Amino acid sequence: MRVYVPMTLPGLAEAYQTGELGAGPFVAYAVTPALREWYLSDDIEELEYAALSRAALASLRLLAGRPDAPRRRVVVAVDVPDRVASTDPDRGLDPAALGEVRISGSVALAKAASVHVDAPDAEADVTAAADALPAADGGDDDAQFVVDGAEDHELLWFATQEIPNLVGRGD
Repeated sequence: MRVYVPMTLPGLAEAYQTGELGAGPFVAYAVTPALREWYLSDDIEELEYAALSRAALASLRLLAGRPDAPRRRVVVAVDVPDRVASTDPDRGLDPAALGEVRISGSVALAKAASVHVDAPDAEADVTAAADALPAADGGDDDAQFVVDGAEDHELLWFATQEIPNLVGRGD
């Protein structure tokens, strides 16, 4: 199963150093039955993009809690055995949990297929979106508009061989 793991650049640097995305359990996003039903599409590429977008929002939430992290969303795409990814039945109907899966075991960074990161020119909008998240969660429409503004920036695709450059450890 392809899952999308939300991270920050410091989190990616740690994964690069340790060789693990996480020891588990941790949250990732995937094409789940609930996401399929919500998105109303059979196109796997559209569904994968929806899961990636959900992970990008989760990355934004991580950034909101880490004011010291560079303001760029990071998502790592990785293939894991189906048995290590499960949905929480108690959150199945929660719109905030669409596509959410819990990864039970450790995942080696070497299993990653790609990394998706905001371009540097997205930092101002991502910063504003991270700052606006609490108000948006409280129902403020103006703040939600600011949060949605981060989604106007497509995450750039990077090969896993480019991770050292992304985290400032390239030669």
